[in-house]
Amino acid sequence: MGSRPPAPYHHAVMSSRVVITGIGAVSPLGNSARELYDGWLGGRSGIEDGLGACSDFDPAEFMSTKEARRSDRFAQLAIAAGAQAIADAGWDGSEPPADPADVGCVVGSGIGGMTTFETQCGVLRDRGPERVSPLAIPLIMGNAAAGLLAMRHGLRGPVFGVMSACASGTHAIGEAARMIKSGEAKAVVAGGAEATLTPLAKAAFGAMEATSPTGISRPFDARRDGFVMGEGAGVLVLESEEMARERGARVLGEVLGYAATADAHHLTAPEPTGRPAATAITRALKNAALTPEDIDYVNAHGTSTQLNDRSETEAIKLALGERAYDVPVSSTKSAIGHLLGAAGAVEAIATILALNERMAPPTLNYEEPDPDLDLDYVPDGPRPLSNGNGHPLVALSNSFGFGGHNAVVCLRGAS
Repeated sequence: MGSRPPAPYHHAVMSSRVVITGIGAVSPLGNSARELYDGWLGGRSGIEDGLGACSDFDPAEFMSTKEARRSDRFAQLAIAAGAQAIADAGWDGSEPPADPADVGCVVGSGIGGMTTFETQCGVLRDRGPERVSPLAIPLIMGNAAAGLLAMRHGLRGPVFGVMSACASGTHAIGEAARMIKSGEAKAVVAGGAEATLTPLAKAAFGAMEATSPTGISRPFDARRDGFVMGEGAGVLVLESEEMARERGARVLGEVLGYAATADAHHLTAPEPTGRPAATAITRALKNAALTPEDIDYVNAHGTSTQLNDRSETEAIKLALGERAYDVPVSSTKSAIGHLLGAAGAVEAIATILALNERMAPPTLNYEEPDPDLDLDYVPDGPRPLSNGNGHPLVALSNSFGFGGHNAVVCLRGAS
């Protein structure tokens, strides 16, 4: 007698659109999404002494002393960015405008509570195991930011962290959009956070020769010599079009498509031909039902390393073909450094603002072209964006992480 076949899986009806109704950011350029974009557009660098630190961030402006004490710095940054995004979306800060079980939270981080990890290792070494904080593990956990945001705002749908190195923030946005499209959630608070400007992290990245010895972030420039470490957080509120319409929400933009691939090549170096990354771009376009001709701007991963910038350039050309030569490409990292697991979310926010303002910020410090990198990297100040038909603009935001992780989101502005 055979076994009984499994019952068919029934999922909710697919939602046609995922819209962005709120954004929030803490970055080396300031404590808001507007400061991030305006600073970058104006050519201002948030990098000082070779680091992109959130020097103006004060957790007391966003949370109680008790909350701050029970949160590692990366989670503090996420809480601050999340509070901004939720307020920007017009939600009541204490509960979402839908059944809480239908509202999720996904926050990416490449490393998690690095500050707590290093501090508590020192306590263990110098003072013994009995002095290690009972809060150490909850503060170190990479999923702590998602959990704390969910607790603070009463989000009881799918809540989890994403840890895929520098692709974490983009993976978080993409997976959140998938949950909404599948009907698993009506809204998701999504983004990324990182705070690794610590002695061990700086020494470790330096030992890998991944970071810039000159402390200058110059993506795609012939003199690029490594990335500049930064910290920060970016959070977006994503909603189904139906939910946003029902509550009369202001729409800032839309997540049109998302895709992810792996290089399966090397734990830290990108696949040199750019083909796996190009596949992610191509699939994101397919997921959005678009062609290369529909793309008006690319916010590149653009780390300022020799290998990444070359392979990403190849990936963009493979995926977009001849269109690649007509599309402005710039890197937020030129202004704020590399925010690791937060980078994709912060850059997606900057991209949405660029689409709505119809202005692409420049790639700072791009002065000496690399003859092997031949795209338009927006070197000489902001660039007006236009598609000639007055329709909302469309962009790609790329993220590629250690481990060979490639994640791409296709975004459309609201106007």
